[in-house]
Amino acid sequence: MYTTAFLDLPPLLSAGGTVRLPGSKSISNRVLLLAGLSEGTTVVHDLLASDDTRVMLESLRALGCDLDQDGDTVRITGLAGKLSVLQADLFLGNAGTAMRPLTAALALLSATQGGVFTLSGVPRMHERPIGDLVDALRPLGCHIECTGKEGYPPLRLAGGQLKLSAPIKVRGDVSSQFLTALLLALPLVSQDQALTIEVVGELISKPYIEITLNLLARFGIKVERQGWERFVIPQGSRYQSPGEIHVEADASSASYFIAAGAIAGRATPVRIEGVGEASIQGDIRFIEAAQAMGAQVTSGPNWLEVRRGDWPLQAVDMDCNHIPDAAMTLAVMALYAQGTTRLRNIASWRVKETDRIAAMACELRKLGATVVEGQDFIEITPPAAGQWQHASIHTYDDHRMAMCFSLAAFNPLAPTATDGKPVSVRIEDPRCVGKTFPDYFESLFQVAQTNPDLIPVITVDGPTASGKGTLASALATRLGYQFLDSGSLYRVTGLLATERGISLDDAEALEALARQLGYAISLRFDREHIWVDQRDVGELVRREDIGQAASRVSVFPGVRQALVELQKAFRGLPGLVADGRDMGTVIFPDAALKVFLTASVKERAERRYNQLISKGISANLDEICADLEARDLRDRTRAVSPLVPAPDAQKIDNSAWTIEQSVETVLGMWVAGWPHVIVRH
Repeated sequence: MYTTAFLDLPPLLSAGGTVRLPGSKSISNRVLLLAGLSEGTTVVHDLLASDDTRVMLESLRALGCDLDQDGDTVRITGLAGKLSVLQADLFLGNAGTAMRPLTAALALLSATQGGVFTLSGVPRMHERPIGDLVDALRPLGCHIECTGKEGYPPLRLAGGQLKLSAPIKVRGDVSSQFLTALLLALPLVSQDQALTIEVVGELISKPYIEITLNLLARFGIKVERQGWERFVIPQGSRYQSPGEIHVEADASSASYFIAAGAIAGRATPVRIEGVGEASIQGDIRFIEAAQAMGAQVTSGPNWLEVRRGDWPLQAVDMDCNHIPDAAMTLAVMALYAQGTTRLRNIASWRVKETDRIAAMACELRKLGATVVEGQDFIEITPPAAGQWQHASIHTYDDHRMAMCFSLAAFNPLAPTATDGKPVSVRIEDPRCVGKTFPDYFESLFQVAQTNPDLIPVITVDGPTASGKGTLASALATRLGYQFLDSGSLYRVTGLLATERGISLDDAEALEALARQLGYAISLRFDREHIWVDQRDVGELVRREDIGQAASRVSVFPGVRQALVELQKAFRGLPGLVADGRDMGTVIFPDAALKVFLTASVKERAERRYNQLISKGISANLDEICADLEARDLRDRTRAVSPLVPAPDAQKIDNSAWTIEQSVETVLGMWVAGWPHVIVRH
């Protein structure tokens, strides 16, 4: 998962390949709550790992459920409808799928069994209305206090005296989660009589109610639905564990890859695994909307394949009440359509993680689109030819804003794009995708492709012990880019040759070994760790004997050429930070930003001395200083790739700086140069 403050996306040119989706958030949290309320043990497979499911799991644990989690499988021993904990303070983040149903369930249990519970979340959760659910529960005799603003969390639930003779009324035109909450909770108190829920106003997001009813049936609750106005929970209903249950992949998350296929899936389709035509989720109907815009979609029970059909995409005028979350993806697809797209009946957008109509309008305009917004609709006209704009997309702590606008990186393909002048898209706070799809960007980069020349590279060159590796690794982490420690490639080659018994004088065998790195032999850098075929060899390659082996293998031209090609192959999405001695001069002369880092010989010697001493290795400061001076001379005067700054490199002497000061300085250069450091063609 990306943990960066922002993520710069280079222009993307095509999409194709396979992506496996995470479990559905809507299904995951419903299943967790039902398992927690049931008698017996339920094994939940393929559970979504996200912020929302994490707070639900923490809440169930705090309420006394016995949980045993192993990856995406969790074993839950439920409460059988009986409170074992009578006081708890639950923090629910920004998870509406946890806040609403837990409010209903705990309000009813508190009223019948006693207990005091507080439910709170992040500031945005305290701005999301819950008054319609509270107004449905209070007439039943539940004591509910809004401890901040009336009608909004945080809440305090403290007992009551239930009165269940009259039908329970709840508004359906603000959020379907209020009705879902009642449907999930009321079986707890249906032992003596059937309970009727009456929906006031038009029910929105009906497909999400279908999910709720489907899952209730899996847990033994057969709700009678009378149209969309009345729901009857039979007398004597009780939760019965199905034993095991699998969470299907998230159909809302599928929308981004369906869109990518519709926009950029030309030679190869985008294949989406984990969800298909048999899905119980309403957002699977996003397929119909994408097809209306021109996508070609084929599907099976648990997979979809999408490729570009009509081009440009077709503008649509569509009622999106049935796909409120996935409809956001249509708004960004509209950038690639001919004409004006109008999305209607989306008032629920305004009470989601943010006011999504206002947020979508603001960010689309940054890209150059013409947008008209209303209380329950949005109209998008793509940018005119040549009017696409570089945009830093504010995500409002809303996962769907980040995922939707990543699709704007395909802008070179837009019918209104100006040839040869793609624009850069910056996603602010990409961490917010952790709410439902922590690995979203990694998954996007699995299926997105572009010209390597468009992938930004930052090079950090400098002499031995200048701190270039530490700086480059930290920059890669802060930017969310890949990292190349070029100096370790010869050491890895020397290590593997030594382990495999290859003679260090056998040029042909050593070249063959070097050419396997990164291909037959997987290779990955992560700070001080170097992973070779899932084995961390970071410490091994720093041994003195391996350093000597590296020096011997580096003299062979075939080995050097193989490793030069490997270094260039590290240039992958979304970008690369590479450190070495000739990264900016030889390997990546077109790098977006080149840094030449140095420090005085005395300072570098002290750094190396302290590093060795900290590892328990004896060292002599004068000898280290003399060795560095000799190395500097060899590096500067060698015939091939001498150590010199690139003409356009930013020269930094960090003798008196901490590593953090060096990192902040280079990041400042990057930010000041955006967007032109990304798009220079």
